[in-house]
Amino acid sequence: MSTIGYYICVPFAWLVRLFYDLTNSYGVALILFTLVIKLIMLPFQMKSKKSMMRMSRVSGQMQDLQKRYAKNQAKFQEEMQKLYEEEGVNPMSGCLWSFLPLPILMALYSIIRQPITHFMMLSKDVLQTVVQSVADAGVDLTNIVMMDKVTGAPALKDGLYQMAAYGQINLVKAVQEMGLSTPDGWFNVNYKFLGLDLTATPWEYIKSFTFTWAVIGVILIPILAGLSQFVFSKLTMKTQPQADAAGGASMKSMMYMMPLFSVYIAFIMPAALGVYWIAQSVFSLIQEAILNKTFSAKLSEEEEARFQARQADRQRRMEEARVQEQQRKQEEQKKKTLREKQQAAQAAKAVKAAKAATSTTEAGRVGDRPYARGRAYKADRYDET
Repeated sequence: MSTIGYYICVPFAWLVRLFYDLTNSYGVALILFTLVIKLIMLPFQMKSKKSMMRMSRVSGQMQDLQKRYAKNQAKFQEEMQKLYEEEGVNPMSGCLWSFLPLPILMALYSIIRQPITHFMMLSKDVLQTVVQSVADAGVDLTNIVMMDKVTGAPALKDGLYQMAAYGQINLVKAVQEMGLSTPDGWFNVNYKFLGLDLTATPWEYIKSFTFTWAVIGVILIPILAGLSQFVFSKLTMKTQPQADAAGGASMKSMMYMMPLFSVYIAFIMPAALGVYWIAQSVFSLIQEAILNKTFSAKLSEEEEARFQARQADRQRRMEEARVQEQQRKQEEQKKKTLREKQQAAQAAKAVKAAKAATSTTEAGRVGDRPYARGRAYKADRYDET
Protein backbone atom coordinates (compact mmCIF):
# COMPACT_ATOMS: atom_id res chain seq x y z
CA MET A 1 0.00 0.00 0.00
CA SER A 2 2.87 2.38 0.76
CA THR A 3 4.24 1.68 -2.73
CA ILE A 4 0.91 2.73 -4.29
CA GLY A 5 0.95 5.89 -2.16
CA TYR A 6 4.50 6.64 -3.32
CA TYR A 7 3.58 6.43 -7.00
CA ILE A 8 0.50 8.62 -6.42
CA CYS A 9 2.86 11.25 -4.99
CA VAL A 10 5.25 11.13 -7.99
CA PRO A 11 3.33 13.48 -10.37
CA PHE A 12 2.59 15.96 -7.58
CA ALA A 13 6.22 15.91 -6.41
CA TRP A 14 7.40 16.49 -9.98
CA LEU A 15 5.08 19.52 -10.25
CA VAL A 16 6.25 21.02 -6.92
CA ARG A 17 9.89 20.48 -7.94
CA LEU A 18 9.28 22.16 -11.29
CA PHE A 19 7.94 25.31 -9.63
CA TYR A 20 10.65 25.21 -6.97
CA ASP A 21 13.35 25.08 -9.65
CA LEU A 22 11.72 28.06 -11.39
CA THR A 23 11.22 30.24 -8.30
CA ASN A 24 13.72 28.90 -5.72
CA SER A 25 10.96 29.46 -3.14
CA TYR A 26 9.17 26.61 -1.41
CA GLY A 27 6.15 28.80 -0.54
CA VAL A 28 5.72 30.17 -4.07
CA ALA A 29 6.12 26.63 -5.46
CA LEU A 30 3.25 25.45 -3.23
CA ILE A 31 1.03 28.37 -4.31
CA LEU A 32 1.72 27.74 -8.02
CA PHE A 33 1.14 24.01 -7.46
CA THR A 34 -2.26 24.81 -5.92
CA LEU A 35 -3.16 27.09 -8.85
CA VAL A 36 -2.32 24.43 -11.45
CA ILE A 37 -4.32 21.77 -9.60
CA LYS A 38 -7.30 24.16 -9.46
CA LEU A 39 -7.03 24.81 -13.20
CA ILE A 40 -6.85 21.08 -13.98
CA MET A 41 -9.94 20.41 -11.88
CA LEU A 42 -11.81 23.49 -13.12
CA PRO A 43 -13.81 21.82 -15.97
CA PHE A 44 -15.14 19.15 -13.59
CA GLN A 45 -15.86 21.69 -10.86
CA MET A 46 -17.69 23.90 -13.38
CA LYS A 47 -20.00 21.02 -14.24
CA SER A 48 -20.53 20.29 -10.55
CA LYS A 49 -21.16 23.96 -9.76
CA LYS A 50 -23.67 24.36 -12.56
CA SER A 51 -25.62 21.31 -11.41
CA MET A 52 -25.55 22.55 -7.81
CA MET A 53 -26.90 25.97 -8.82
CA ARG A 54 -29.65 24.30 -10.83
CA MET A 55 -30.59 22.25 -7.77
CA SER A 56 -30.66 25.43 -5.71
CA ARG A 57 -33.05 27.07 -8.17
CA VAL A 58 -35.50 24.15 -8.08
CA SER A 59 -35.25 23.60 -4.32
CA GLY A 60 -38.62 25.32 -3.81
CA GLN A 61 -40.30 22.92 -6.25
CA MET A 62 -38.52 20.00 -4.57
CA GLN A 63 -39.95 20.99 -1.19
CA ASP A 64 -43.44 21.32 -2.70
CA LEU A 65 -43.16 17.81 -4.12
CA GLN A 66 -41.92 16.54 -0.77
CA LYS A 67 -44.98 17.96 1.00
CA ARG A 68 -47.39 16.82 -1.71
CA TYR A 69 -46.15 13.23 -1.79
CA ALA A 70 -45.08 12.87 1.84
CA LYS A 71 -47.06 9.62 2.13
CA ASN A 72 -46.10 8.24 -1.27
CA GLN A 73 -42.32 7.97 -1.62
CA ALA A 74 -42.49 6.07 -4.91
CA LYS A 75 -44.52 8.85 -6.51
CA PHE A 76 -42.23 11.47 -4.92
CA GLN A 77 -39.12 9.83 -6.45
CA GLU A 78 -40.87 9.62 -9.82
CA GLU A 79 -41.82 13.30 -9.78
CA MET A 80 -38.34 14.28 -8.55
CA GLN A 81 -36.71 12.40 -11.42
CA LYS A 82 -39.06 14.10 -13.86
CA LEU A 83 -38.17 17.51 -12.37
CA TYR A 84 -34.44 16.76 -12.63
CA GLU A 85 -34.82 15.81 -16.30
CA GLU A 86 -36.84 18.93 -17.12
CA GLU A 87 -34.36 21.26 -15.37
CA GLY A 88 -31.17 19.45 -16.47
CA VAL A 89 -30.11 18.60 -12.91
CA ASN A 90 -27.71 15.76 -12.09
CA PRO A 91 -27.57 15.42 -8.28
CA MET A 92 -24.59 13.04 -8.43
CA SER A 93 -22.37 15.15 -10.71
CA GLY A 94 -20.54 16.90 -7.85
CA CYS A 95 -20.04 13.98 -5.48
CA LEU A 96 -16.80 12.55 -6.89
CA TRP A 97 -14.99 15.85 -7.42
CA SER A 98 -15.80 17.09 -3.91
CA PHE A 99 -13.61 14.29 -2.50
CA LEU A 100 -10.59 14.91 -4.77
CA PRO A 101 -8.93 17.64 -2.62
CA LEU A 102 -8.47 15.13 0.23
CA PRO A 103 -6.13 12.68 -1.58
CA ILE A 104 -4.24 15.65 -3.05
CA LEU A 105 -3.81 17.05 0.46
CA MET A 106 -2.57 13.67 1.71
CA ALA A 107 -0.12 13.36 -1.19
CA LEU A 108 1.21 16.87 -0.59
CA TYR A 109 1.59 16.12 3.12
CA SER A 110 3.75 13.11 2.24
CA ILE A 111 5.87 15.27 -0.08
CA ILE A 112 6.38 17.90 2.63
CA ARG A 113 7.00 15.38 5.42
CA GLN A 114 9.37 13.15 3.41
CA PRO A 115 11.45 15.49 1.24
CA ILE A 116 14.27 12.98 0.62
CA THR A 117 12.21 10.02 -0.66
CA HIS A 118 9.11 11.86 -1.96
CA PHE A 119 10.49 15.23 -3.12
CA MET A 120 14.06 14.50 -4.16
CA MET A 121 12.94 10.98 -5.19
CA LEU A 122 15.98 9.29 -3.59
CA SER A 123 15.85 5.67 -2.45
CA LYS A 124 15.56 4.43 1.13
CA ASP A 125 19.13 3.09 0.90
CA VAL A 126 20.37 6.62 0.14
CA LEU A 127 18.30 7.88 3.08
CA GLN A 128 20.05 5.44 5.42
CA THR A 129 23.43 6.56 4.10
CA VAL A 130 22.62 10.21 4.83
CA VAL A 131 21.42 9.33 8.35
CA GLN A 132 24.67 7.48 9.00
CA SER A 133 26.78 10.39 7.72
CA VAL A 134 24.89 12.78 10.01
CA ALA A 135 25.35 10.42 12.96
CA ASP A 136 29.10 10.16 12.21
CA ALA A 137 29.24 13.98 12.21
CA GLY A 138 27.98 13.96 15.80
CA VAL A 139 24.53 15.37 15.13
CA ASP A 140 21.86 14.60 17.74
CA LEU A 141 19.49 12.10 16.12
CA THR A 142 16.67 12.60 18.62
CA ASN A 143 14.45 14.53 16.17
CA ILE A 144 15.56 12.52 13.14
CA VAL A 145 15.08 8.87 14.01
CA MET A 146 12.87 7.05 16.48
CA MET A 147 14.58 6.32 19.76
CA ASP A 148 14.36 3.11 21.79
CA LYS A 149 12.43 3.90 24.98
CA VAL A 150 14.54 1.51 27.05
CA THR A 151 18.08 2.15 25.86
CA GLY A 152 17.59 5.65 24.44
CA ALA A 153 19.54 4.55 21.36
CA PRO A 154 18.30 4.98 17.75
CA ALA A 155 15.69 2.33 16.95
CA LEU A 156 16.71 -0.12 14.26
CA LYS A 157 14.65 -2.60 12.25
CA ASP A 158 16.44 -5.07 10.00
CA GLY A 159 19.55 -2.94 10.51
CA LEU A 160 17.83 0.22 9.21
CA TYR A 161 17.11 3.44 11.10
CA GLN A 162 13.40 4.06 11.78
CA MET A 163 12.61 7.65 10.89
CA ALA A 164 10.65 9.97 13.21
CA ALA A 165 7.43 11.64 12.02
CA TYR A 166 9.29 14.67 10.66
CA GLY A 167 12.70 13.01 10.64
CA GLN A 168 13.40 13.58 6.95
CA ILE A 169 12.73 17.33 7.27
CA ASN A 170 15.07 17.60 10.27
CA LEU A 171 17.65 15.47 8.45
CA VAL A 172 17.61 17.79 5.41
CA LYS A 173 18.00 20.86 7.65
CA ALA A 174 20.88 19.23 9.58
CA VAL A 175 22.74 18.35 6.37
CA GLN A 176 22.28 21.85 4.95
CA GLU A 177 23.25 23.64 8.19
CA MET A 178 26.43 21.58 8.62
CA GLY A 179 27.33 21.58 4.92
CA LEU A 180 27.82 17.79 4.85
CA SER A 181 28.55 15.93 1.63
CA THR A 182 25.41 14.78 -0.16
CA PRO A 183 24.64 11.91 -2.58
CA ASP A 184 23.82 12.30 -6.27
CA GLY A 185 20.33 13.67 -6.86
CA TRP A 186 20.35 15.68 -3.63
CA PHE A 187 19.58 19.40 -3.74
CA ASN A 188 19.34 21.91 -0.95
CA VAL A 189 15.82 23.10 -0.16
CA ASN A 190 15.10 26.67 0.91
CA TYR A 191 12.16 26.32 3.31
CA LYS A 192 11.99 30.05 4.05
CA PHE A 193 8.98 32.03 2.79
CA LEU A 194 8.37 35.67 3.77
CA GLY A 195 10.86 35.15 6.58
CA LEU A 196 8.95 32.12 7.92
CA ASP A 197 10.18 28.55 8.33
CA LEU A 198 7.62 26.41 6.51
CA THR A 199 8.88 23.23 8.16
CA ALA A 200 7.94 24.54 11.61
CA THR A 201 4.85 23.27 13.41
CA PRO A 202 2.76 26.23 14.66
CA TRP A 203 1.78 24.41 17.86
CA GLU A 204 5.43 24.04 18.85
CA TYR A 205 5.89 27.78 18.37
CA ILE A 206 2.95 28.46 20.69
CA LYS A 207 4.63 26.39 23.40
CA SER A 208 7.84 28.39 22.98
CA PHE A 209 6.30 31.71 22.01
CA THR A 210 8.47 34.76 21.40
CA PHE A 211 7.25 38.10 20.09
CA THR A 212 8.96 37.88 16.69
CA TRP A 213 7.64 37.81 13.13
CA ALA A 214 9.19 34.36 12.57
CA VAL A 215 6.98 32.98 15.37
CA ILE A 216 3.87 35.15 14.97
CA GLY A 217 3.76 34.62 11.20
CA VAL A 218 3.87 30.83 11.54
CA ILE A 219 1.09 30.93 14.17
CA LEU A 220 -1.03 33.15 11.90
CA ILE A 221 -0.91 30.59 9.06
CA PRO A 222 -3.43 28.12 10.58
CA ILE A 223 -5.67 31.01 11.68
CA LEU A 224 -5.71 32.41 8.13
CA ALA A 225 -6.32 28.90 6.80
CA GLY A 226 -9.40 28.54 9.00
CA LEU A 227 -10.66 32.05 8.25
CA SER A 228 -10.36 31.65 4.47
CA GLN A 229 -12.07 28.25 4.73
CA PHE A 230 -14.94 29.85 6.69
CA VAL A 231 -15.44 32.64 4.12
CA PHE A 232 -15.42 30.06 1.33
CA SER A 233 -17.96 27.86 3.15
CA LYS A 234 -20.24 30.84 3.79
CA LEU A 235 -20.14 31.87 0.14
CA THR A 236 -20.79 28.31 -1.01
CA MET A 237 -23.83 27.95 1.25
CA LYS A 238 -25.58 30.78 -0.60
CA THR A 239 -25.77 28.64 -3.75
CA GLN A 240 -26.66 25.40 -1.97
CA PRO A 241 -30.21 24.02 -2.35
CA GLN A 242 -32.52 25.18 0.43
CA ALA A 243 -32.90 22.52 3.09
CA ASP A 244 -35.48 21.91 5.79
CA ALA A 245 -34.87 23.00 9.39
CA ALA A 246 -32.84 19.90 10.31
CA GLY A 247 -30.80 20.01 7.08
CA GLY A 248 -30.19 23.75 7.43
CA ALA A 249 -28.91 23.34 10.98
CA SER A 250 -26.59 20.53 9.84
CA MET A 251 -25.17 22.65 7.01
CA LYS A 252 -24.69 25.60 9.35
CA SER A 253 -22.80 23.46 11.86
CA MET A 254 -20.59 22.14 9.03
CA MET A 255 -19.85 25.73 8.00
CA TYR A 256 -18.24 26.26 11.41
CA MET A 257 -16.81 22.77 12.00
CA MET A 258 -14.80 22.51 8.77
CA PRO A 259 -12.83 25.75 9.30
CA LEU A 260 -12.13 24.75 12.91
CA PHE A 261 -10.90 21.39 11.67
CA SER A 262 -8.64 23.21 9.19
CA VAL A 263 -7.20 25.30 12.02
CA TYR A 264 -6.53 22.21 14.11
CA ILE A 265 -4.82 20.30 11.29
CA ALA A 266 -2.74 23.33 10.26
CA PHE A 267 -1.57 23.83 13.87
CA ILE A 268 -0.20 20.29 14.30
CA MET A 269 1.38 19.92 10.84
CA PRO A 270 4.20 21.81 9.08
CA ALA A 271 3.34 25.39 8.16
CA ALA A 272 3.86 24.53 4.48
CA LEU A 273 0.60 22.59 4.54
CA GLY A 274 -1.17 25.65 5.96
CA VAL A 275 0.18 27.75 3.07
CA TYR A 276 -1.33 25.25 0.64
CA TRP A 277 -4.63 25.36 2.54
CA ILE A 278 -4.76 29.16 2.42
CA ALA A 279 -3.95 29.21 -1.30
CA GLN A 280 -6.57 26.52 -1.92
CA SER A 281 -9.29 28.52 -0.13
CA VAL A 282 -8.34 31.83 -1.77
CA PHE A 283 -8.33 30.35 -5.28
CA SER A 284 -11.61 28.58 -4.49
CA LEU A 285 -13.12 31.90 -3.37
CA ILE A 286 -12.10 33.59 -6.62
CA GLN A 287 -13.38 30.63 -8.64
CA GLU A 288 -16.67 30.57 -6.70
CA ALA A 289 -17.29 34.29 -7.23
CA ILE A 290 -16.59 34.06 -10.98
CA LEU A 291 -18.68 30.91 -11.50
CA ASN A 292 -21.57 32.32 -9.47
CA LYS A 293 -21.66 35.44 -11.62
CA THR A 294 -21.19 33.56 -14.90
CA PHE A 295 -23.62 30.72 -14.25
CA SER A 296 -26.29 32.95 -12.68
CA ALA A 297 -26.60 34.86 -15.94
CA LYS A 298 -26.39 31.69 -18.03
CA LEU A 299 -28.94 29.80 -15.94
CA SER A 300 -31.29 32.78 -16.08
CA GLU A 301 -31.02 32.69 -19.88
CA GLU A 302 -31.67 28.94 -19.87
CA GLU A 303 -34.68 29.36 -17.60
CA GLU A 304 -36.06 32.12 -19.84
CA ALA A 305 -35.50 29.90 -22.90
CA ARG A 306 -37.28 26.98 -21.19
CA PHE A 307 -40.11 29.30 -20.14
CA GLN A 308 -40.51 30.59 -23.69
CA ALA A 309 -40.40 27.01 -25.01
CA ARG A 310 -43.09 25.98 -22.51
CA GLN A 311 -45.19 29.00 -23.48
CA ALA A 312 -44.76 28.20 -27.17
CA ASP A 313 -45.69 24.58 -26.52
CA ARG A 314 -48.71 25.68 -24.48
CA GLN A 315 -49.75 28.07 -27.24
CA ARG A 316 -49.31 25.32 -29.83
CA ARG A 317 -51.44 22.90 -27.81
CA MET A 318 -54.09 25.57 -27.28
CA GLU A 319 -54.14 26.27 -31.04
CA GLU A 320 -54.40 22.56 -31.79
CA ALA A 321 -57.26 22.25 -29.28
CA ARG A 322 -59.00 25.26 -30.85
CA VAL A 323 -58.68 23.78 -34.34
CA GLN A 324 -59.95 20.42 -33.09
CA GLU A 325 -62.90 22.16 -31.41
CA GLN A 326 -63.72 23.97 -34.64
CA GLN A 327 -63.53 20.73 -36.59
CA ARG A 328 -65.77 19.04 -34.02
CA LYS A 329 -68.34 21.83 -34.28
CA GLN A 330 -68.23 21.65 -38.08
CA GLU A 331 -68.76 17.90 -37.95
CA GLU A 332 -71.65 18.38 -35.54
CA GLN A 333 -73.13 21.06 -37.80
CA LYS A 334 -72.84 18.76 -40.81
CA LYS A 335 -74.53 15.95 -38.87
CA LYS A 336 -77.24 18.36 -37.68
CA THR A 337 -77.85 19.62 -41.22
CA LEU A 338 -78.02 16.06 -42.55
CA ARG A 339 -80.49 15.08 -39.80
CA GLU A 340 -82.58 18.14 -40.54
CA LYS A 341 -82.64 17.27 -44.26
CA GLN A 342 -83.52 13.68 -43.42
CA GLN A 343 -86.24 14.85 -41.04
CA ALA A 344 -87.55 17.32 -43.62
CA ALA A 345 -87.60 14.59 -46.26
CA GLN A 346 -89.39 12.23 -43.91
CA ALA A 347 -91.90 14.96 -43.01
CA ALA A 348 -92.52 15.73 -46.68
CA LYS A 349 -92.95 12.07 -47.39
CA ALA A 350 -95.39 11.75 -44.51
CA VAL A 351 -97.35 14.76 -45.74
CA LYS A 352 -97.46 13.32 -49.22
CA ALA A 353 -98.58 9.97 -47.91
CA ALA A 354 -101.28 11.60 -45.80
CA LYS A 355 -102.44 13.64 -48.77
CA ALA A 356 -102.53 10.62 -51.00
CA ALA A 357 -104.57 8.74 -48.39
CA THR A 358 -107.27 11.42 -48.09
CA SER A 359 -107.74 12.73 -51.68
CA THR A 360 -109.43 11.31 -54.88
CA THR A 361 -111.44 12.55 -57.89
CA GLU A 362 -115.01 13.73 -57.34
CA ALA A 363 -116.13 11.40 -60.17
CA GLY A 364 -115.35 8.36 -58.10
CA ARG A 365 -117.06 9.54 -54.92
CA VAL A 366 -120.27 7.73 -53.94
CA GLY A 367 -121.68 9.02 -50.71
CA ASP A 368 -118.95 8.75 -48.10
CA ARG A 369 -116.84 6.40 -50.23
CA PRO A 370 -113.82 8.27 -51.63
CA TYR A 371 -113.60 6.20 -54.73
CA ALA A 372 -114.85 2.97 -56.34
CA ARG A 373 -112.60 0.36 -57.78
CA GLY A 374 -112.66 -0.29 -61.52
CA ARG A 375 -114.86 1.70 -63.81
CA ALA A 376 -116.75 4.77 -62.68
CA TYR A 377 -119.81 3.68 -60.75
CA LYS A 378 -123.21 4.18 -62.33
CA ALA A 379 -126.29 3.26 -60.40
CA ASP A 380 -128.29 2.22 -63.43
CA ARG A 381 -125.50 0.40 -65.24
CA TYR A 382 -127.12 -3.00 -64.83
CA ASP A 383 -130.80 -2.03 -64.91
CA GLU A 384 -132.96 -4.35 -67.10
CA THR A 385 -134.50 -1.40 -68.77
